[in-house]
Amino acid sequence: MAAKRVLGVATVLVLTAGVSACSDGGDGGDGKSKGAAKGASSTKGASESQVVRAAHQKTTAADTAKMTLATEATAAGKSVTVRGTGVMDLEDGDSTMTMTSQGQKIEQRVLDGVVYQKAPAEQRAQLEMPKGKTWMKIDPSRLNGSNGQVNDPAESFGFTKGVTDRDVTKVGTETIDGTRTTHYRVKVAVQDLAKGDRAKADQLEKQLGTSTLPLEMWLDDEGRLRQETIKLTLRPQTGEGQKSQTVTSTTTLKFTDFGTEADIEAPPATDTLDVTKKLAAASKSQGTA
Repeated sequence: MAAKRVLGVATVLVLTAGVSACSDGGDGGDGKSKGAAKGASSTKGASESQVVRAAHQKTTAADTAKMTLATEATAAGKSVTVRGTGVMDLEDGDSTMTMTSQGQKIEQRVLDGVVYQKAPAEQRAQLEMPKGKTWMKIDPSRLNGSNGQVNDPAESFGFTKGVTDRDVTKVGTETIDGTRTTHYRVKVAVQDLAKGDRAKADQLEKQLGTSTLPLEMWLDDEGRLRQETIKLTLRPQTGEGQKSQTVTSTTTLKFTDFGTEADIEAPPATDTLDVTKKLAAASKSQGTA
């Protein structure tokens, strides 16, 4: 049960990260999409790090896209695999997605960084959700410090704006879903993920066992992100009665069909229950189950 709870929190946060990775605006675009008019800048003749830094702007300038997400998280020999498809507002970071995990389908929406998931009956019972409440509300920002948390790994795409030539390696050209791409291997500083919080940066470095985060990016000929893969090994810190437990995860995010329609709304408040505290408490008590 301990491993199951850790994986549950980790999976939620990996998914949250994936759909919030492109939440800033910028320029660039798709010649057949709404973002085409914004694509004034060019990376022709630019260095590898300049191309990677520009990818954030060029991708978000396309406004919207279809996306697929695949995540596998493992702890104590137990694995959880999640696969999802949906659409995303690249500028705001909002999204809607249908996921499949453990043989169950889960509907998920993300608005303003908050996750809404339509919970299966078994999970509603475990969380003691009142009758008529079918949507869970999860605020990742309030889960900070919970053991088992994967701290927004795919959000590193938004932090590639600060990389230098030392941090970027061009791997080669590859075809992703029929589109020609260039594959880059990027090292993102863990300090950047902490957004200036030195204590948080130190904690992340200890949990990850490294000062940089490995990120694989595949960019199309217009400099937009087509695929991103990140692999993490998270070593929760011991203390406060917690049992140390390593969590590994691999997340792959893909974008296609730039400029697709995306109409994303929160589920009705009457159908929603905030379970953030319960998830955080379950994660903290994992070592005692």
